Amino acid sequence: MEREVGLDGLEDLALHIILSKLGPADTVRVSCVSKRLRLSASEDSLWTQFCFQDLHLSTPQDHQGNPAPSFKVAYQLWREAFAMYPWPLVKRVKRCWDKLKKWLSNNFPEAKATLRRGASESDIQQLQTFLKVNLPLPSRLLYRFHDGQELTDKEHSATLLGSSLGIIGGYSFSHHLVNVYLLPISQVIVETIRVIHHVGFSSRSKYIVVAASSTYSEKFFFLNCTNGQLCVCTRNLPTDREMIQCVPNALIRSVHDLHGDCQQDAMLLWLEEHGHRLENGIIKVREERNVRSISLFPEVPPLCSTAVTNGVQVRASAVFVPEFADLQDEAEKYMFAYSIRMSLLPEGCIINGMTFSSCQLNWRHWIIRANEDIATYVNGEAVMGKFPLLHPGEDEFVYESCTSLSSSSGSVEGSFTFVPGRLVDPKGSPFEVQVARFPLQQPDYVF
Repeated sequence: MEREVGLDGLEDLALHIILSKLGPADTVRVSCVSKRLRLSASEDSLWTQFCFQDLHLSTPQDHQGNPAPSFKVAYQLWREAFAMYPWPLVKRVKRCWDKLKKWLSNNFPEAKATLRRGASESDIQQLQTFLKVNLPLPSRLLYRFHDGQELTDKEHSATLLGSSLGIIGGYSFSHHLVNVYLLPISQVIVETIRVIHHVGFSSRSKYIVVAASSTYSEKFFFLNCTNGQLCVCTRNLPTDREMIQCVPNALIRSVHDLHGDCQQDAMLLWLEEHGHRLENGIIKVREERNVRSISLFPEVPPLCSTAVTNGVQVRASAVFVPEFADLQDEAEKYMFAYSIRMSLLPEGCIINGMTFSSCQLNWRHWIIRANEDIATYVNGEAVMGKFPLLHPGEDEFVYESCTSLSSSSGSVEGSFTFVPGRLVDPKGSPFEVQVARFPLQQPDYVF
């Protein structure tokens, strides 16, 4: 007859495996059954596993990065610090920040250094009291992990035009330069009062400013604390309070529910999407005039096109510019900035089997479509008044410009006329360099 074996009769390894499968909450409950189970449930190797599974901790520390004496204590400190929040949401918000910080550490450490320590519940309560709002739970937790960014005077003066260290990033074209950063709570209060007073929102408005451009070009992101949507200003914000939603409405749910496990507001979804784009190389850090910043111009297909003609490579992509949108103007409702990156490959310019060590741009030719209808033909000399001279293996020549459309989607394609050698000393006949078609589109996630 087989003998029944209780948990107390199991070997240590078997018991450890069973407890690890139970998870933290049930392990604590089981520890009350007997002295043997209490000892097994207290083993730090078990809580090392729980800390890694739930929080991806490789060393015992609390939520502010302070060392803890053991993984079990670390887990308890985390649960106590976030006791008022649904634990699945805590884990999700931590994963979101971990992904962003890992990418920043590897690619843009100077921007990571601007992240502030987490806000306290007292700080959040002060914001809510002052602005008469109730923050969505996911946004509250985002602030508990990091209270926005701290851009010092030194960082603001990194260029004459403002800081380049915003973790959301930006773009430039003509005389417009944007670089978006996350506001700390103290600045959220100040900017919300300033902007709402300037725009003329109702005193009962539930919008708060959570992100903005650090440059002279204004761009504001507003969190709707009632429904959890994130919106960005258009050019009509001062006159008509016009804004564009940044995240699909259908994805937002349960933003004030303390007891569910599927809460997600636009702020969390927006930062998760941003982390995904960074992690997958869709957007990258770009250096220009010794200043590094996150560029929102896409770097990979299908949003970025690449074509090579006679050794000349042209990469092209565009970004939606919501702050210049005018939803009341039927002809120029949507604005897009586009970035053209051209270079001469190491083998040089090759035409009919002949190799040239340089080539120079002379003319540009564009076909711009709104949806599939041709909206504009462009034929002109130079690009932004310049005639780039390309040599093999040199850095890309980059220029940005913009175009407006009546529709929220379209495309650009065309060509550049180059001459081998130099314009003042051509070594052969002009030739056309293709610019492959690239999309203009208002995305589901607006940054």
